[in-house]
Amino acid sequence: MTENTFPLHNVDAIVNFYRSEVLTGQEAKQFTKGDLTPVPKPEAVQTLYMRILHLLYRFRPECHSMIPFSENIQYPVYYEGATAIMSVYTRMRQFLPICLVYDFSLNDLLAPKKQKTLVILSAIMNFLHFRKERMVVTLEKQAKFRADMDKLQTYTRANQEAEKKIEQLTTIPPEQQAEADELAATLSELQAITVHEYQEVNVKNDNIAEWKTKIAEKTQKLSQVKVDLSNLKEDITKLKSQIVESPEELKSQMEKMKEAAKKIKNSIAVTEEYVVEIENRVQSLAHTESEFQQINGMLQDLEISMNNIRLREEEHQELSSQNEKMQKELKSLFSEEAQLKRALGKKLDKECKQNIRRQMKRETKEQHVQEVLGQLNQIHQNREEIADKIQAMTAETRQLKAKIKSLRDNCSKDTEKAQALFDALSTSMDGLHKRIEMHIMDLKLQQDV
Repeated sequence: MTENTFPLHNVDAIVNFYRSEVLTGQEAKQFTKGDLTPVPKPEAVQTLYMRILHLLYRFRPECHSMIPFSENIQYPVYYEGATAIMSVYTRMRQFLPICLVYDFSLNDLLAPKKQKTLVILSAIMNFLHFRKERMVVTLEKQAKFRADMDKLQTYTRANQEAEKKIEQLTTIPPEQQAEADELAATLSELQAITVHEYQEVNVKNDNIAEWKTKIAEKTQKLSQVKVDLSNLKEDITKLKSQIVESPEELKSQMEKMKEAAKKIKNSIAVTEEYVVEIENRVQSLAHTESEFQQINGMLQDLEISMNNIRLREEEHQELSSQNEKMQKELKSLFSEEAQLKRALGKKLDKECKQNIRRQMKRETKEQHVQEVLGQLNQIHQNREEIADKIQAMTAETRQLKAKIKSLRDNCSKDTEKAQALFDALSTSMDGLHKRIEMHIMDLKLQQDV
């Protein structure tokens, strides 16, 4: 009695507690301090124990006197008075070790003592307080678990809706299948045309290089002819100053000079025709280059769209694989939880059978409570891990959205850079054309002079 680990309460606190928490109706009104002090009444103590067993185990008070007898027993009326007391005694012997009371005897029901009954009632009172607190905690955890399950269902529905949307976006409807086939056919035709135009452009570039070499050779020849003409003029002026020429020689020289001038004019006309042809070819080349650039831009746009579609398909495959993994993990967790529940049910059944057959000892009870608490902690840890995984999935979806935004920004930047390069190339081509025209104008002016 002096080694109790739980606090002992006074009589007033015990009476108030049992009147408000355990007893109901007329029994609560009739239960007073005089039922426990100075000498406890056996009837009041027995009814109080019956109500405690009814509160904890749902075992009604009238069921204590309904124990079945064998068929050949004589005088069953003699057993009716003792059955109720023996039933209460056996069940209290099974229950009180949980409350850390191990010395309950039959004398505590038939002739209870004050101090012993107060100790037993205070122990039961402490256990009921503990039970109430743990029930509040378990109810909160159950509510949290239900809220987590609702969130998980909403997340799974959102994942299913997202999968349906991805399927709708990735699958081409039959109405647009013909347009897609036409686009593919036009794309193949454009590729064939671009290859052919590449070949034509290469041929034209080779021809332009040949014409440029010819023009350079002819310009060199013209420069040499001009130098020769200037030398001849200088020689003629010297000879005129030194020699008195005859009219026949002058006529022959003049005719030769005229023939040489005609030849030079003819060569100049031929070079002008070549220059005109080259200008026409350069214009056609510029036109083909602009068309080629347009086709190249269209091809680049198509490649970008195909790459985007491939990226979306890869992201869809990754999301589907992640969803399958998470579903497998959820199924495994549900199966583990069901196994734990079954194990708990089996263990509880075994404990009930063992309580009916023999008394529970203190060490075995504590070990069982610790095992149950460990299993409950494992279940709560699994639930928290599921919540963490769900949060990780949401974080991964946010990261994917951020990556998509960054990729779009990079694409826009690349398009701006390509536009700037295209503008620079166009300005450089315009400057080159202007330089060619200025050079041709200079050649014409020199020929006119």
